[in-house]
Amino acid sequence: MTVTEPTDVAPDVAPDVAPDAAVAQEAPAALETAPKNPRSRKLLGSVLRWAAAVVVCGGLGAGTAAAITSMERTDVPGLATENDGRWAYPKLSLPPLPEGSPRPFTIGNEGEVHHADLRALLLPAPAGATVDPKLDGVWMSVDQYVSLYAKDKRAGLKQAIDDSALRHVAVRAWTMPDGTRSTVYLLRFKSVGFSEAFKDEALNAGSADTVLLDGVQGIETESLGDDVRVTNTALYAVAERKPYGPEQTRWAYIQAGDTLGLVVQSRKGEAAPVPFQQTVTLQNQLLG
Repeated sequence: MTVTEPTDVAPDVAPDVAPDAAVAQEAPAALETAPKNPRSRKLLGSVLRWAAAVVVCGGLGAGTAAAITSMERTDVPGLATENDGRWAYPKLSLPPLPEGSPRPFTIGNEGEVHHADLRALLLPAPAGATVDPKLDGVWMSVDQYVSLYAKDKRAGLKQAIDDSALRHVAVRAWTMPDGTRSTVYLLRFKSVGFSEAFKDEALNAGSADTVLLDGVQGIETESLGDDVRVTNTALYAVAERKPYGPEQTRWAYIQAGDTLGLVVQSRKGEAAPVPFQQTVTLQNQLLG
């Protein structure tokens, strides 16, 4: 699913004569040409009644379909579902671009460069969240970023970043009422080649040898399903496997051209998979 620009749709034009009225106008003419044979007249009458019934039922069916398509899923009897744990994110929109700059993955942008302000591409916090005022759409230093990982990996990651022509790191963090803490990091490199090299060679994303976050002892691959896929981007998700400490952590990398995204969620007990998948999906859409 991709984020698309809204388009104007021309409204339907209502006909001057309703379908039922048209049928009523045509019916007398048909009766005038009916044969005089009583049996034939009876048969014709049955045919006309069936035809009228089909028109009425068809009209009712179309009206019902139109009503259902205009309703929210939870408003349709039989389709209502209980809250599955998803968060109420605000309506998303792509940030403006500098004049004359194309969006990534479009004609004229072979380098797959994100020209928009990287901070504006960070997913906004959902309703009910308490946003960390120190990490609310701001730049982050390299030292702060590498401190996310195990201590014995930080020096190597910092050197890899120095070698990879990193431009910026942007971050936003928030905590939900249930205690789930989410942090989104966006790293923009000088080119897609540097971005992919850091992901593949320094982080080993998508492999069993991926660099672990600080405090995590073991991981298992997280299946996000096909619904989260966005054209031209790649996802690599893992979850901390049992036994873990007082809280569980899930994280995912999003490879999108010159930008590498990292979504991290932690929660006491278990980090719920539904809001994690939702958050990754929406951030992926903004980058793709």
